[in-house]
Amino acid sequence: MVWYNVPPLIVSEICKWEMSMNLIEKIPLPNGLVMEVWDRSRAIATDTTKVELLITVPVTMEQAYFSDPEHFRRVVEIFGPEIAYEYTKERTFVSTADSRQVFTDLLDDFRRDSLPYLSKDDFPRRFALSKLSEIHRHPHRYRKAGTASSNN
Repeated sequence: MVWYNVPPLIVSEICKWEMSMNLIEKIPLPNGLVMEVWDRSRAIATDTTKVELLITVPVTMEQAYFSDPEHFRRVVEIFGPEIAYEYTKERTFVSTADSRQVFTDLLDDFRRDSLPYLSKDDFPRRFALSKLSEIHRHPHRYRKAGTASSNN
């Protein structure tokens, strides 16, 4: 896994977090993407569980999504050649006996409400353009190395 613009300490914590995830299924979408369903649930106490659903959809950046080749280059420079759409839903303090049903309900809600949007043909392009928009809205977060001003 390649990490872009992420400090090593954060990468270490993310790697620990990823080890606690269980891949439930991969679902091919009509637009060629693959949705991954992850279970990040964990016990809070003997009879209580935090139920957490994580959906990821990796999207490979393509120059065709952008009107300007420089925009494509900038998005890839900052986020990398593949960016994951992520959705998380959780319920805390769930009875352990009910935790599987709660997870199933969260997943069913996602499938009903959000899966049609992710399945649209133009989702990859719109997602890529949302990352470009994020760069434009928050340029201070994405300064090029060596361009920060100094007061020395």
